[in-house]
Amino acid sequence: MSRTAVMSREAAPPRRRRGPMKLRTVLLTAVGWLVAVVFLAPYAEMLLTALKPTPELMKSPPSYLPSAWEWSNFTHIWSLTDPRVADALMFSLYVAGASTLLALAVGMPAAYYTARHRFRGRGAFLLLVLVTQMFAPTALLVGIYREMVSLDLTDTAEGLILVSAAFNLPFCVWILNAYFASIPRELEEAAWLDGTGRLGSLTRVVLPLAMPGVVTALVYTFISAWNEYVVALTITSSGDRMTLTKAIPGFVTSYHEQWQYLFATSLVAIVPVVVLFAFVERHLVAGLTAGGVRG
Repeated sequence: MSRTAVMSREAAPPRRRRGPMKLRTVLLTAVGWLVAVVFLAPYAEMLLTALKPTPELMKSPPSYLPSAWEWSNFTHIWSLTDPRVADALMFSLYVAGASTLLALAVGMPAAYYTARHRFRGRGAFLLLVLVTQMFAPTALLVGIYREMVSLDLTDTAEGLILVSAAFNLPFCVWILNAYFASIPRELEEAAWLDGTGRLGSLTRVVLPLAMPGVVTALVYTFISAWNEYVVALTITSSGDRMTLTKAIPGFVTSYHEQWQYLFATSLVAIVPVVVLFAFVERHLVAGLTAGGVRG
């Protein structure tokens, strides 16, 4: 063998062993699919039950697949008068959306100020914010109801909005404080030197960089307000002020059992949350790189 061939063989890079890496990829993919099946199985069962005809719901032994696919169950729920699903859906969207906007409107200035200023009692304030997050609405129902009575906000959408925003405000302040604190102050100072005021630097520099935290707070607050049941059951009683979480149990009472409508409405209740995630996902990715300054 010539000297040139020996040198070329020594200089050639060693071949990578793709066997272990490929096996690891296959295993991770299989585990991912297994986890997805476990989490999606309850929703699949809900869908199958929602598509069953009424006589088959009481069949013994039960069958997983319906003998006749009743897709009309998803249209019948909109024509019912007790409960009124369409009105409950719109009312829930209004309460959850207004609660989210109110919590963010109050939480962002508080989080920004505590992240940028060191004042006496700052640590105690943040600790108090964290402690208030530990209280469940169920443990405070009596106090909440008496306060709503004193403010004449019982059986009103405003009362639900205030309570939901108040319980989600600590989380907004805590997570946004961490995001604002992670943004270098030099970026704001550079914006000030360019002639941008404090409000302009906040909206053009800080908020785009903190967008992942804002989106996280928005999604968490909306889901929490959307799923709220106990407070809505306590302080509201009118049929036109019924949230979707209160309307769903109305399909199964001591007088009638409409399990197919219950599961169909439950699946409808999932749609707004899925749409919200699909809408804010791209904003979450864009917020990771937006707001930087050019070198």
